[in-house]
Amino acid sequence: MTSEQRSYRQGPVTLRGHLVPGSTTDQHLLDTRGSTSWVHEDPWRVMRIQSEFVEGFGALAELGRAVSVFGSARVVPGTPTYELGVEVGRRLAEAGYAVITGGGPGTMEAANRGAAEAGGVSVGLGIELPFEQGLNEFVDLGINFRYFFARKTMFVKYAEGFVVLPGGFGTCDELFEALTLVQTRKVTSFPIVLLGTSYWGGLIDWMRQAALDHGTVNERDIDLLTVTDDVEYAVQVIVEANDGLGETSGVEPVDTAGSAG
Repeated sequence: MTSEQRSYRQGPVTLRGHLVPGSTTDQHLLDTRGSTSWVHEDPWRVMRIQSEFVEGFGALAELGRAVSVFGSARVVPGTPTYELGVEVGRRLAEAGYAVITGGGPGTMEAANRGAAEAGGVSVGLGIELPFEQGLNEFVDLGINFRYFFARKTMFVKYAEGFVVLPGGFGTCDELFEALTLVQTRKVTSFPIVLLGTSYWGGLIDWMRQAALDHGTVNERDIDLLTVTDDVEYAVQVIVEANDGLGETSGVEPVDTAGSAG
């Protein structure tokens, strides 16, 4: 049998030689016997991924002005960082922004709480994890995602700025993804504010003293970040940038030289 005779089409895919299957897709579909592992294979996952984007876009399309707030899930109520998160959510809601978080506990709960208690729109974008804790009780609009990249798209697409509170690896991942998208102009430039000079100061120092010296970043990249301890100032940066009153992060970043001790 020639190679041409052994060609087999599965939708847009062409198979030849030893890759030609011994049964058809319809046979698998209608056969009640055998393994159900097909639901876990990559082609089927594409449909799940598509559905997450469709559901996310549909739920958030009419959200209006919004800011994504990132921070640690490990912070507990009553601590300074938790109360800072509550104040951030409240001030953003008072300024007319919906507040988008990861929907979990800690600073995410705090920001959602502040927004909800101020009468604003409180959004939670949850993620399926082995230690899943569900959406916090202060979320008005909640969406649960299987895939991080679909969830991250929603954080960026529907936000007009980012406020980043102290956090761990997940928070840093979200921060640097947003920073990279702005730096490479993959998204319209929007303000990124880090709250907590003592917490983030060491990172800024490293950027200036190591990354800048090595030429892996330039001064303009670092200036995309605003660092402050003042929530009112942080919200002002976002408002002014969105109203076209400022450049990049809206105002000059706070000088954190030596703030890490």
